[in-house]
Amino acid sequence: MPEMHFVVTWPDGRRETCYSPSLVVKEFLDEGESYPVSDFLERSRKALTIASERVEAKYGYPCSLARGQLARIVATGAPFLADTEARVRCETFLP
Repeated sequence: MPEMHFVVTWPDGRRETCYSPSLVVKEFLDEGESYPVSDFLERSRKALTIASERVEAKYGYPCSLARGQLARIVATGAPFLADTEARVRCETFLP
């Protein structure tokens, strides 16, 4: 199963490299695009849930790394949810 990393920039300017065990993230995020925080969290939740389910279908157990990454994304994004102008930018996809 091809895994990938994607780099995002949070509203405070912090960059983070995130992990997915599947390329499905490319169906939910576009390189160079920015998203309102709530939208980014929902897109990440959908993508990483599908990625974890794909791992489970193949290996018989969900992907703990995808679940952990989603938890970090949600925790990092939570403080920005009150700011309707805050956006998260998907900088690039890495192999």
